[in-house]
Amino acid sequence: MARLSRALLIFGGFVTVVGAAFYPIYFHPLMHPEKYKKEQAVNRAGIIQEDIQPPGLKVWSDPFGRK
Repeated sequence: MARLSRALLIFGGFVTVVGAAFYPIYFHPLMHPEKYKKEQAVNRAGIIQEDIQPPGLKVWSDPFGRK
């Protein structure tokens, strides 16, 4: 029984570490898109897309826009 509980503890710890690593990368931006929209607006201020976009490629679009 101790062997099973130790294995469950190790597996549970692994799942917890992976979940804690994925939260700020994936789930936080997904749940707070307005914060990231504002940040991108500040980062892209003063940039004229047509001047820096290579010819033949699609012009930038809003990464938070839904299709």
